[in-house]
Amino acid sequence: MTKPLPPRTEKRPVARTIHGTEIVDDYGWLRSARWQEVFRDTSLLEPDIRAHLEAENAYTKAEMAGTEDLQTALVKEMRARIKEDDSSVPSPDGAYAYAMRYEEGGQHPKIVRTPRDGGPETLLLDADALAKGKAYFKLGGAEHSPDHRLLAWSADDKGSEYYTVKLRDLDTGTDLADEIASTTGGVAFAADGKSFFYAVLNENHRAEKIFRHVVGTPAEDDVLVYQESDPAFFIGVGKTQSGRFIVIDAHDHETSEVRLIPADAPETPPHLVEARATGVEYSVEDDGGDMLLITTNADAPDFKIVSAPLADPGRDNWVDVVPHVPGRLIIAATVYADRLVRLERENGLPRIVIRQLSTGEEHAIAFDEEAYSLGLAGSYEFDTTMLRFTYSSMTTPARVYDYDMATRERTLRKQQEVPSGHDPADYVTRRVQAPSADGELVPVSLLYHKDTPLDGSAPLVLYGYGAYGIAMPASFSTGVFSLVNRGFVYAIAHIRGGNDKGDHWYRTARKAGKTKTFEDFVAAGEHLVREGFTSRGRIVAMGGSAGGMLMGAVANMAPDLFGGVIAIVPFVDVLNTMLDDTLPLTPPEWPEWGNPIESAEDFATILAYSPYENVSAQAYPPILAIAGLTDPRVTYWEPAKWVARLRELSTGDSPVLMQIDMDSGHGGAAGRFDALKESALRFAFALKVMGKAG
Repeated sequence: MTKPLPPRTEKRPVARTIHGTEIVDDYGWLRSARWQEVFRDTSLLEPDIRAHLEAENAYTKAEMAGTEDLQTALVKEMRARIKEDDSSVPSPDGAYAYAMRYEEGGQHPKIVRTPRDGGPETLLLDADALAKGKAYFKLGGAEHSPDHRLLAWSADDKGSEYYTVKLRDLDTGTDLADEIASTTGGVAFAADGKSFFYAVLNENHRAEKIFRHVVGTPAEDDVLVYQESDPAFFIGVGKTQSGRFIVIDAHDHETSEVRLIPADAPETPPHLVEARATGVEYSVEDDGGDMLLITTNADAPDFKIVSAPLADPGRDNWVDVVPHVPGRLIIAATVYADRLVRLERENGLPRIVIRQLSTGEEHAIAFDEEAYSLGLAGSYEFDTTMLRFTYSSMTTPARVYDYDMATRERTLRKQQEVPSGHDPADYVTRRVQAPSADGELVPVSLLYHKDTPLDGSAPLVLYGYGAYGIAMPASFSTGVFSLVNRGFVYAIAHIRGGNDKGDHWYRTARKAGKTKTFEDFVAAGEHLVREGFTSRGRIVAMGGSAGGMLMGAVANMAPDLFGGVIAIVPFVDVLNTMLDDTLPLTPPEWPEWGNPIESAEDFATILAYSPYENVSAQAYPPILAIAGLTDPRVTYWEPAKWVARLRELSTGDSPVLMQIDMDSGHGGAAGRFDALKESALRFAFALKVMGKAG
């Protein structure tokens, strides 16, 4: 059988000199000159670029020929682990309880409600029906008004994350004429339900304006409430848990600023809580009375919670309620009547702490497994003693609990069903510590079948992210069992760049310290080899987005450690992206990566590790890159350029593949079963390169 040949990518070199250094981009032509328009209409993509991307897909299909039956089997078994006719635990709000459910065979959710005191269910929104006939459809927000008369819902039908907001009359089940395009997808209703607030995306896909819309009026009459002048700041709109205040939040990756509007007086100008100061982050809740409760890192790297008078909430009046404790990271906090609830992490493990505001008494909710995930599930109500939270581990399916904060009684409301069967006793989850290059210990969470030999013979998937202070939870995933049941060890490296071990775990791996992220990942792989979980060349590295940048960097640093690399929507063209301030996320990302336009030092730092620029003449392992044409976060041309350069310079004969979805963006397919096909391709690639595709 003739071996398929990869596409030949034409070189069209463009040279430029930045801070005295010449950089040459041979493949920059793969970036559409009309990228903003392509996000809205993919038919506008230049024919030569389209032809190249389609050739990439054809090559990937040819290289993966022979795994079609395997992919079909993977989809079938992953789908068999999903309860198709599933529903969330209803969440009460006043006279109703709201829920989301799926029907058997359905790709998208249905929004439903039932009377709280009993009665028949009412279907409010059917996303399957809305998606019919569309190549891509993703439901964004679905927020009911405080008076329960309206549902504001949004959807994206391109994958480019431009959401159109519509209003549904819940008495008639029909949509009103109100329609607002190019939003971020969420809304915040005023207390009377007669108006709502939303954020609009500009031509560069950045939210810079907050508007107020009066129900029943044209969108062009909407009132501009706030405009952000700094293109480096994201903005969003929401509400405090009490529902008393509309919250306008402006932030980048290290600084935030909050303004409040009384929900019962929506025409009131936004009131600033505390002016932005570089490096200071804060978020705001209220106690239902005359005090705000603010979670902040001001003089508290791992965060603390302070109170402030509503009448004068500036920093000079902040008083510690939950003081800063180094190494105890406060992840999130919310406030119910007389209770402050915080989710925190210490020594890599999460717990929930409940504080009665009137007495200061605290108690915690925690679990005993070596590695697990906890989350606050949220509530529509404020005056309640009921807290809802979620728990899972790598072996334990997700559980939803209701917890009475007064009686401390815990009620299991739902346990994730695995229809095809799952016995946690058949699997082992562990956490080991891998010493990194500078001596720091990197936690690694592991999942494997109890019968898997730990003699170095097992193939292993090593997953990593390592950016933006985002921790990777050791949670349950039905999909990975398709690898684990075939003898793989599945590992999550909790590397620096995330905040798994506190704020310092994040801060030390930004900007000039970014290479610590890559060193940690390589160190995790080396440690797993030493401990007999796998061997060199038996590791398949996997990561997405910023984790895809990680994939590119470690492939350059230690190609012989890995037997394969799966890079999902990989941010691999870091330098060129950070040099282009017209791209959607570039100015807001400068605090994370550095600003190579203004700073020669930042330019040199990024140039030294950017995966695209650092591809070299060495033998690379097999690589699969995944992309989406309408991705506004990591544009499609980043992996396309990277793949071209890898093929040009690699001295080995391992395949370098790219699969690009021509109908979706950053998140891939929106339908829950369509997404399984994408997972099946990745898993089939891992099985193939490890010699287990048969």
